[in-house]
Amino acid sequence: MKQLPPALQSHLDSGATTLAWCWRLTRRDGTRQGFTDHDRDLLFDGTTFAAATGFTATEIKDAVGLSVDNLEVESALSSDSLNEDDLAAGLFDDAAIEIWRVNWQDTDQRVLMRSGSIGEVRRAGPAFTAEVRGLAHYLQQPKGRLLQYACDADLGDARCTVDLANPAFRGTGTVLAASSLRLFTANGLGAFAGDWFTRGLVTFTSGANAGASQEVRRHAFGSPVTIELWQPMVRAILPGDAFTVTAGCDKQFATCRAKFANGVNFRGFPHIPGNDFITFIARPGQTGNDGASRSGG
Repeated sequence: MKQLPPALQSHLDSGATTLAWCWRLTRRDGTRQGFTDHDRDLLFDGTTFAAATGFTATEIKDAVGLSVDNLEVESALSSDSLNEDDLAAGLFDDAAIEIWRVNWQDTDQRVLMRSGSIGEVRRAGPAFTAEVRGLAHYLQQPKGRLLQYACDADLGDARCTVDLANPAFRGTGTVLAASSLRLFTANGLGAFAGDWFTRGLVTFTSGANAGASQEVRRHAFGSPVTIELWQPMVRAILPGDAFTVTAGCDKQFATCRAKFANGVNFRGFPHIPGNDFITFIARPGQTGNDGASRSGG
């Protein structure tokens, strides 16, 4: 049961209420935005909750246990608050959301009704519907390490330790031409072998996509070099756009050792028995994976 501030409880007990819903979004980059279904802006807790954004929400339902309680909010896309490009760029993925019930005549009288994060977002023309997932959602996420062949570290992180600022693992280039939002040719990368940047990360430093990053699907050596991305960029890639790109890793032990000389920090289990071990049949004189001779019984 929620404990309401005494002033808000008295307001509710009066029978004549002046209540509004307020939503506050906090993106992973720290940007905060506030919205309300009231007809004028409200201000509290250092956030301005903008009116006339068309925000509406389904009813809030709470259940006993650890099941995820979801609701949905609907609103219109607009250039000065929520726009389609920002949604498509993933800026609101897993954004934290707070839902408040507020007395708009005295915003000190308020109660936090729900905290959670943004889940699936569906767009239809100028409107969108966003799923709001309860905090129990995070309890359903896998935690800890998995025993697997591949490395589970991110290239360049504290567990991997590879220095991606090293010129051997980092290149800069300029777009020459783009045939789509995923495929373009570039100069500046002629010193690197083909596939060196496959599975790496392109980060645009100028142009409409400045600051945006995308994983490399294919790096083909040539004159000029061809770069294909796994996912399309949100905005057009134009000639002259500058970018940086980091080397890619397929998470295999052989690659870690040969390409990055970093076998000592490999975070996978390359010698763990696989499914083929289950069907392995020992025969006289046969050598196993560990180099030991096997003899039949």
